[in-house]
Amino acid sequence: MTWETAFSIANLMAGLCWMVLIVLPRGWPVLPAIIRLAVPLLLAIAYSALVLAFFFTVDGGFDSIAHVRTLFQSDPVLLAGWLHYLAFDLLIGAWIADKADQDRISRLIQAPILFATFMFGPLGWLLFQAVSLGQHLLVAPAAQGVRS
Repeated sequence: MTWETAFSIANLMAGLCWMVLIVLPRGWPVLPAIIRLAVPLLLAIAYSALVLAFFFTVDGGFDSIAHVRTLFQSDPVLLAGWLHYLAFDLLIGAWIADKADQDRISRLIQAPILFATFMFGPLGWLLFQAVSLGQHLLVAPAAQGVRS
């Protein structure tokens, strides 16, 4: 298998998970298990195998931007870096979806947050934090007014 083929397979797996997470209902218990466990686990295993096999055999490192650039000139290390993004962004996206469902945040509001997480990782998490904080600031006072 070529590095390009492995890249395409990982992208397809993650992309399908994101599509399911954003579009489909979350009531079927098998889908969350696949999105929250199976696919991130496969990505983590592939990442770990690549890092253990190639990281210490290539030039570069993390002590300067020039060394990071050199490190990622290696296709297997670049693929490992990409798998790292795919796995962690998917884990954060699944966490956001769970928390948003628990907080009863509309799926219409969740969709752009999850898309931002898929495309830009921390930006999506930041958007979720802002929406969650806004909801808690609005809902908590309203709930206290009902109890009075």
